Amino acid sequence: MNFPTDLLYTTDHEWIRIEENTAYIGITDYAQSELGEIVFVDVDSLDNTVQKGEVFGTIEAVKAVSDLYMPVSGTVLEVNPDLDDHPELINEDPYGDGWIIKIEITGKGEEQVLLSQNEYTTLINE
Repeated sequence: MNFPTDLLYTTDHEWIRIEENTAYIGITDYAQSELGEIVFVDVDSLDNTVQKGEVFGTIEAVKAVSDLYMPVSGTVLEVNPDLDDHPELINEDPYGDGWIIKIEITGKGEEQVLLSQNEYTTLINE
C-alpha cells in the first residue's frame, strides 16, 4: 500500500495535503482497497464551513456506503468534478486524480493532531 510522507492522515482513513491556507482531502489507499469498487461520491457541503470531525459527504462502493469526515475545519471550495463521471479515480489514484474536496482551512492548528505517514501505517497494521 502507498502512503505518501507529505500527507497527514486521520484515524477514519482520510488524507489531507495542506498548501498554505488551502488543502485537498481524499481517502487513503487502504480505505479504497477496503471499500472495493467506488461507484458514487456525494458531497453536499460545497460552499459550507464544516467543522473538524463532521461529515462532509459519503462515498458509495459496491460493498458499502461510508461517511467522509473532515480532518480539519474548513470551507469547502471545490468538489472534484471528475468524480461525477469517474468515481473509480479514487480506486485508481487516491492521492492524485482521486482527491475529493478542496477546502479553505478555518481551524488553525487542528492539523497538529493528525497522523504522520509512520503513525498511520502503524494504525492500519494493528
